[in-house]
Amino acid sequence: MTTDINGTALAVFIFFFALVTVMGFVASRWRKPETLAHIDEWGLGGRNFGTWITWFLVGGDFYTAYTVIAVPALVYTVGAYGFFALPYTIVVYPFVFMVMPVLWKRAKDFGYVTAADVVHGQYGSRGLELAVAATGVVATMPYIALQLVGMTAVLKALGLHGELPLAIAFIVLALYTYSAGLRAPALIAFVKDIMIYIVVIAAVALIPSKLGGYANVFASADAAFQAKGSGSLLLGGNQYVAYATLAFGSALAAFMYPHTLTGIFASNSGKTIRKNAIMLPAYTLLLGLLALLGYMGHAANLKLDSANDVVPTLFKTLFSGWFSGFAFAAIAIGALVPAAVMSIGAANLFTRNFWKAYVDPKVSDAGEAKVAKITSLVVKVGALLVIIFLPTQFALDLQLLGGIWILQTLPALVFGLYTGWFRAPALLAGWFVGFCGGTFLVWDAGWKPLHLISLGGEPFTVYTGLLALAANIGVAVVINALLPAKAPVQA
Repeated sequence: MTTDINGTALAVFIFFFALVTVMGFVASRWRKPETLAHIDEWGLGGRNFGTWITWFLVGGDFYTAYTVIAVPALVYTVGAYGFFALPYTIVVYPFVFMVMPVLWKRAKDFGYVTAADVVHGQYGSRGLELAVAATGVVATMPYIALQLVGMTAVLKALGLHGELPLAIAFIVLALYTYSAGLRAPALIAFVKDIMIYIVVIAAVALIPSKLGGYANVFASADAAFQAKGSGSLLLGGNQYVAYATLAFGSALAAFMYPHTLTGIFASNSGKTIRKNAIMLPAYTLLLGLLALLGYMGHAANLKLDSANDVVPTLFKTLFSGWFSGFAFAAIAIGALVPAAVMSIGAANLFTRNFWKAYVDPKVSDAGEAKVAKITSLVVKVGALLVIIFLPTQFALDLQLLGGIWILQTLPALVFGLYTGWFRAPALLAGWFVGFCGGTFLVWDAGWKPLHLISLGGEPFTVYTGLLALAANIGVAVVINALLPAKAPVQA
């Protein structure tokens, strides 16, 4: 991959990056409330986002820059197995349609800002609240770091190396997020998503014509997989169960993350959430088209330092400088939107479920908003330090763990919306077993999120997150059944 800087590409990139920076600062005046010195306004946009704003915001923080980089990279490396992201983003929306409006109403009725607020309100347990909050923060940190991995790949394609360009980009992000809160990524998401759609549609329409058509794309990918002895255009062996469980488990985990729940809580009604559950699958179509870029990388005979470079190198090799700059800007902006929402979600958790719970229970609304703003800066700096000082593979491993960890918060958050049978000690014990057991299984498998199961017949591979969740629920059910009955409420 050449390090020569293309002046045209860099100029276009800087123009669009500057555009969204201005939008980020202007966002504090967009749909301006009486004050931003309230966590509802700073961290949730006043809970007043309608269908279109929610669609762009949730799509923007769910389909991230790392999705644009990582999904094609996985398909480039392993073939059909990398397409698990498609069924997972299809399965997730019926779950969103059924569960999220109920969760939104609970949060709206009682003024809850985070998932841990909902859990504390349901069970009155500070221990369970802290477990859910800490899991959310820990699972989010490597996710933010991976946005930086995506941005690093783009900067590398532009010929910009070293940490300084990345640090400058994130300092700018930190400043306008501090200023405008959730309104900044919500406004920028409009530009980011339109740009990504243009880039992907142009890519899938034009790149195959430059590579001899789709027949040659698939033939070249198949030949490359056979030559290296791994990967395939079709699933095979014991991949079917692994593929299905990875897709299902990822779907259950997706809307447990603080950033996706922030988009849900910021909606103005349950009806808005249901409309989005119907409309958001349009992004799944986009994801499928993106994944095909992995196969196109083989047809283009790219020489890559890393599979993560496949998309930037395709654009740099096959398109003019101005369109490459536009595409790189779209991907980089696609890192800023989710990173901003993720840092806000983590900051909300720290502020509400640690600072207010343990440090300053009588903190004012303005004080709460200030703590959240400062925490959002600290979270971004922490993610930046992870990328600068630790190997990228470490961040990848933590992200795999993050999905398994956040999945363990599902019983505490979702079960209480439908039944009062479960009690806090049982759910906390289940969370502990799922969290620690899942972590051990991933470590034991060499930091892979899949575990080999042998029940006497043909062994098969299962997503570790589902195994941990099954243990979580099983322990919670058993302990809950063994707990003494609740004392009846006196009239």
